Amino acid sequence: MSGDAPRVDVDKPVQLVPLYLRDKRIHGLTPFQSLVDAAPPGSVLRPKPGIYAGPVHLTKPLTIEGGGKVTIDGGNKSTVFVIETSGATLRGIHLMGSGSSHDSDDACLNVRGHRNLIENNVIDDCLFGIDLKQSNQNIVRGNRIRSKKADLGVRGDGIRLWFSMNNRIESNQVVDSRDMVVWYSNNNLFYHNYGARSRYSIHFMFAHHNTIDSNRFYDNAVGIYLMYADNTIIRNNVISHATGATGMGIGFKEASGALLEGNEIIYCALGLSADLSPFQPDTKIIMKNNRLAYNGIAIAFNSDLAGYEVEGNSFEGNISSLAVGGAGSGQRNVWRGNYWDEYEGFDRNKDGIGDTPYELYDFADRLWMEIPHARFFKVAPALEVLDFLERLAPFSSPTLLLKDEKPLFNDPWKRGKK
Repeated sequence: MSGDAPRVDVDKPVQLVPLYLRDKRIHGLTPFQSLVDAAPPGSVLRPKPGIYAGPVHLTKPLTIEGGGKVTIDGGNKSTVFVIETSGATLRGIHLMGSGSSHDSDDACLNVRGHRNLIENNVIDDCLFGIDLKQSNQNIVRGNRIRSKKADLGVRGDGIRLWFSMNNRIESNQVVDSRDMVVWYSNNNLFYHNYGARSRYSIHFMFAHHNTIDSNRFYDNAVGIYLMYADNTIIRNNVISHATGATGMGIGFKEASGALLEGNEIIYCALGLSADLSPFQPDTKIIMKNNRLAYNGIAIAFNSDLAGYEVEGNSFEGNISSLAVGGAGSGQRNVWRGNYWDEYEGFDRNKDGIGDTPYELYDFADRLWMEIPHARFFKVAPALEVLDFLERLAPFSSPTLLLKDEKPLFNDPWKRGKK
């Protein structure tokens, strides 16, 4: 195939509802489109402070500087602002008032171009926040995004990438949204973002070679979810309070080739949940120097697939360190040099390594692992007594779930080292 073949747009063309069909509250405002049309390509547009009417369709490289004092109101209809060019900058603008239609993907900002800079904007009262489609090498940085007030499932996504490559999503704040989604999009960096009170902090699907670094995600149903995604790096993130029936810090669904390093996963229903992952043959999921603390279950495998290397992690205060579905175990994986707060051995030579291996058996845990509804009674006195008695005098041979030959005797996270 020729290298200069034309780019094929899969998505439907931009269709903006005109101003006169939008809410009457913006009919008397200056149309921001008139300012854009009057600005020469490559120039800098600094509008006077005030409120302007949308919609805006930017089709030429232009730098728009709002200084935090310019608002564009979309009048609660369709999309507010579309960037359909490359090399443009949108900075310091307040975008508000998109429509509420999921069919037309109503958004505050729709990006369809390359090498654009979207920086320090405030986006609220919108269905979708920033929507990148077939858009590469853009920088989305320092934006504050909030969805329309609605039930969680019918909000729009705060940031969405669809078939978009090599973008940098940095230092954004996404709260009270639905998801941040990355579909069919490779080689993107998500750095130092904050997400709260949404469904998925970030949901990847058929998206490969992405990096999620130094983000903070609080009070979302799911922190980071990888579905059919390969070769992902998840590093130095804090994921906290992913609770509820489907709550999990990090989830894998038929994903392969991931590195998890230096993350804190705390106060989640499931710290890490793996469903048929790693999926591709001869691939690994490496967990190194993470902290999994005060979760219901630190790691939950739905089967006894091999392919995990778990090394140098801290397991602290979890109700259960490991659960494996299907009456399986985690012995086919590598468990090496982790800290287990329930370790009962000694370190007589003071080398920081336990003198005896750490071994985790299921004992009475098998009951709630094989019967999910019994999980409700996991810490009930009756089940605790049953678990104690079975450890004291097992009714049957318990299954060894994992064995760490050289467990850490001291918690590396409490020493400030990862």
